[in-house]
Amino acid sequence: MTHATSTQARDVEAAIFSAVDSCVTQWGWDKVTMDDICVTAGVSRATVYRLFPGGRDVLFEAVRLGKLEDFFTAMRANVEGSESLEELLVRCIVVASSELQHDEHLAMMLATVPGETLGDLTVSGLGRIVRVATAFITPLTDEFIPAAEAAHIVEVMCRLVISYYLSPSPTLDFANEEATRTFVRTFLLPSTSSVVVTQ
Repeated sequence: MTHATSTQARDVEAAIFSAVDSCVTQWGWDKVTMDDICVTAGVSRATVYRLFPGGRDVLFEAVRLGKLEDFFTAMRANVEGSESLEELLVRCIVVASSELQHDEHLAMMLATVPGETLGDLTVSGLGRIVRVATAFITPLTDEFIPAAEAAHIVEVMCRLVISYYLSPSPTLDFANEEATRTFVRTFLLPSTSSVVVTQ
């Protein structure tokens, strides 16, 4: 594949992803058809199936993964360089919570198609979220704790951030750094058995 062809394919893929976004916002995941997506993106069914051979399910999974990867790429840029496990965990929780609280598209999805959106954040989508979060965050914990402990603590963080986002607490705001630091010191750090803190 030449550079020009590769760029064109990426542009078409971006148009398809954008079309999925637009259609899902209007009708919800379950009601969107491949024809809706093709018309909105201005591409043929053959083009969509060439890029996503498995059809609708493969395309939707690619969209969901793409959104998660974008989210954690942005988050990782804000937490790299943490000098201790405590600082890393605090930054992860604060940045993720702030991003969720200010995500207007997610808020709109929760308002228009709450059942499907809640499923994506919990029952049907939590495993996907944890897998992507683990892939992005655990390499940053290597100097502090073993990989197995890191994977466990990342899962706990995902569950906490999502839970507190969907049902905000009147006493704890994970977007607040000091409140989050106190929480991490009290509840998360004691669960690690071999913390190495860099001064």
